[in-house]
Amino acid sequence: MSSTAPAKSPRAAPKGQQTKAAIVDAALNLAAQVGLEGLSIGAVAELTQMSKSGVFAHFGSREELQISVVREYHHRFEQEVFYPALTQPRGLPRLRAMFANWMKRTTTEIDSGCIYISGASEFDDRPGPVRDALVESVSIWQAAVLRAVRQSQEEGHLQTEADARQIAFEIHGLILALHYEARFLRVDGSVDRANTGFDNILARSATPDAPPAAPPAPTRKLRTVR
Repeated sequence: MSSTAPAKSPRAAPKGQQTKAAIVDAALNLAAQVGLEGLSIGAVAELTQMSKSGVFAHFGSREELQISVVREYHHRFEQEVFYPALTQPRGLPRLRAMFANWMKRTTTEIDSGCIYISGASEFDDRPGPVRDALVESVSIWQAAVLRAVRQSQEEGHLQTEADARQIAFEIHGLILALHYEARFLRVDGSVDRANTGFDNILARSATPDAPPAAPPAPTRKLRTVR
């Protein structure tokens, strides 16, 4: 008997990749609502109308499914927030674009939930591959924000003696505060306050050569609890 494996159909790999992508998409939507811990092979199988064994065959474990969701979330985050900002000039225009894109995504996630924030709550004290994937993704984004701040200093838009890490820290803190205020407390005006906070952070370190900010885009009206 020949030991040569039968040739695979040329469509087998693409179809498998499409099926896996559909599973990840469904799992990501589910995780946005119930968190990464709420994911299960059974729940995703039901959502995609597949068998549990069919879903399992693509990932091999619940943990691998969770990691795939984290990576897909990160990919979409980069496509929506980071890469479009690169079309702007280095310095404050690019940093402002990054924050504006981040805010745009955040306001849509006030209803659906953010994988980074919910994942941090679920896995902050639980070492393992899922936590590692989350930490890697968030760290990549934080490094991008820090790099944009330092480029703003290099371009003469922010004072060179300003603490770049502190600026990046405070910018990240605005997004966390916005999720808490808008998603959890449903406080009116949270988006406007986050944008004002960003402007205040930059104003403290701006130089006379700092380019002016573009007029703010209309903000989304959020539901509030009376």
